[in-house]
Amino acid sequence: MKTVLVIEDEPHMRTNITKLLEMEGYRVLEAPNGRLGVEAARAHIPDIILCDITMPDMDGFTVISIVRSLPSLHAVPFIFLTARGEARDVRTGMSMGADDYLPKPFTAADLLNAIQARLARLQRVHEASLPSFESAKPLEKLGLTPAEAKVLLWMAQGKSNAEIATILTTTVATVKKHAQHIFDKIGVDNRASAMLTAREHLTPQNRAVD
Repeated sequence: MKTVLVIEDEPHMRTNITKLLEMEGYRVLEAPNGRLGVEAARAHIPDIILCDITMPDMDGFTVISIVRSLPSLHAVPFIFLTARGEARDVRTGMSMGADDYLPKPFTAADLLNAIQARLARLQRVHEASLPSFESAKPLEKLGLTPAEAKVLLWMAQGKSNAEIATILTTTVATVKKHAQHIFDKIGVDNRASAMLTAREHLTPQNRAVD
């Protein structure tokens, strides 16, 4: 269940949005102003934020500037909901990191489509950053032999030396020897660092082989 944070000072609008989203299967957090919205975002890390611009205590532009400055929230999709539909407001919001902008009044379909599109895009970005363990070939680009690359591939998946030895039908001593060669070649001094390096080289943007 995805969590949506709705930051909206107009009670009727906030209630309508909340009911609509809950009917569509979302978990909804509500905040009546920007200050409480930022507090809720920090406490719960929502999957997406819907935010009005003109609000008491803290306006939407201040909210997004804070959200984008926090490591835990900087990648959370952010959609402005506002009656201020002038082009300058759109430009300001987008330049500060907003992902979309829906001028009021908007339809239920408009809102749901915007949310689904942003969540789908975030999912694609997430999947593109995940390592693939289908082949050890990309790890040979680190200067490893095919045998060393295979050891590092399984090491990156959290396998112990004994488990790797079983998988590759070799001995623990041989795996340890390969591991030391791997550490020396890629410039690390421990298993955790080797795993991190391997995972970085197994992401889609890095694993293409010439």
